[in-house]
Amino acid sequence: MKSFKNANRRSFMKASSIALMLGLAGWSNLASARTLAEIIASKKLVVGVNPTLPPLGVFNAKNEIDGVDVDIARAMAARMGLALEIVQVGSPDRIPFVNSGKIDMVMGAMTWTPERAKVIDYTIPVYTEVMGVLTTQKMGWKDWKELDDPKVRLVQVRGTTPVKFISEKLPKAQVLLLDNYPDAVRAIAQDRADGMVDVLDFLTEHTKTHKVTWKTVPTPVDIYFCGIGVAKGNEALRARLNSVIKELNASGEIDKAWVKWFGAPMLHDPKAGPLWKDLG
Repeated sequence: MKSFKNANRRSFMKASSIALMLGLAGWSNLASARTLAEIIASKKLVVGVNPTLPPLGVFNAKNEIDGVDVDIARAMAARMGLALEIVQVGSPDRIPFVNSGKIDMVMGAMTWTPERAKVIDYTIPVYTEVMGVLTTQKMGWKDWKELDDPKVRLVQVRGTTPVKFISEKLPKAQVLLLDNYPDAVRAIAQDRADGMVDVLDFLTEHTKTHKVTWKTVPTPVDIYFCGIGVAKGNEALRARLNSVIKELNASGEIDKAWVKWFGAPMLHDPKAGPLWKDLG
């Protein structure tokens, strides 16, 4: 895994793109996205991946887009008997790309939200991301709400979403602000802080460098369910992708890709949420 500094950027991009997505809601009905039949006839699946969200999407040594999403997209295309074409997307253009037919589906931390669901259709969740509390074995916390205490020393990275969350939900806690994630995790390891609130999946790389018994608070702050976005009304494609996702989940191929890139198992089963049933 590369750097974690992009992980929380997703939260900002989600918020900043809501207005754009809602503005496109009416226009999306005129979309020229390819149908499943057209995709099969072309023998190619075109997938949008954001390479600025390592390790979900990242540029490799050959300057090719790689990562968790590419491995999963490759497995999906293989199951469908199609060649795979990866197209680089960013937060502002990924939904217009899928609705206009520039790509057949979009990946890249596509968290299900009511706002996005007005503009695109979602598959069942492919993976999850867990917002929670990273700490060490010596801390006996059972619930993140216990951190709202003047004796609790939290460390966070300046400008990230959890800083605002802490000010609103854990106002009594002390907060040490640092410039990057390696330094924040190191502060916990050196006992200069008791813990931090963040997307736990992306902290694995940094915890491995310290000889500390790490733990996470059992009660998560939130769980994000990330699926695949397709053009609104492209139901045959969505249904086929759902079927393939279920096959890859059952075979363990999604878990294998996750462990390969994150270095640890997924923290929350995507089948555990209601979206698996509701969108399936």
